[in-house]
Amino acid sequence: MSVYAQKQGEMPVIERQIDIATADGATTTFIVHPDRDGPFPVIVFLMDAPAIREELRDMARRFASSGYYVMLPNLYYRAGEMELGPIDFTPDSPWRTKMFDLMNGVGIAMVMTDIDGMLAFADTDPAANAKLVGTVGYCMSGRFAVCAAGHRPDRVKATASIYGVRLVTETDNSPHLIAKSSPAEFYFACAERDHYAPQEMVDQLVKELAGANGEVEQYPGTDHGFAFPQRPVYNKLAAEQHWERVLALFRRNLR
Repeated sequence: MSVYAQKQGEMPVIERQIDIATADGATTTFIVHPDRDGPFPVIVFLMDAPAIREELRDMARRFASSGYYVMLPNLYYRAGEMELGPIDFTPDSPWRTKMFDLMNGVGIAMVMTDIDGMLAFADTDPAANAKLVGTVGYCMSGRFAVCAAGHRPDRVKATASIYGVRLVTETDNSPHLIAKSSPAEFYFACAERDHYAPQEMVDQLVKELAGANGEVEQYPGTDHGFAFPQRPVYNKLAAEQHWERVLALFRRNLR
């Protein structure tokens, strides 16, 4: 366990990486939260398809420095994988093929049991207030973050999907249906150019969520992945706007 201050003026945080029991085994989870004055509302931060990496841990630290108990679980533990190494999206690269295989092996029901494991652990930690929970997911996990509000409506009060995929489907557990019926507040951030979340899906999401407790916002001039500092498509202005939106969402609902 270590104490870490990300930037001058931000509160110091405590971080550790531990294995947390789930219905299917145990997932290695990065936990970070302020070093004093808890307990803190819980944020379950769900990884994107390229898996756990220091870039995501830094983002978890930023959430924590705003006053939250943040849990970043490895969603690929069932396949025995965690960190996949340097990102390589060139066509037909072995890294890219492996990433898509792993991504396609993770489903909504699996991640809901993982979230149960996260919350069960948080219930035992005096630094966490697991009665107030927010979820945030990027890329493949945007839908998982949303569905968590339907799975645990007693706990999850706010959820954010950042360039999430498969948000409108024909299944009974389609994320857009969860968002229409859940009392939680939702925020959907979408890129302008996104092969994985095309404009038709965004338009349908806006139509389906009319009158629901949430917002769909499309970021002009952005590409899928714009919030990640290590991506070539990183857009600093849009990334900072997404931070402001998501942290405001959590302040409204978790304080």
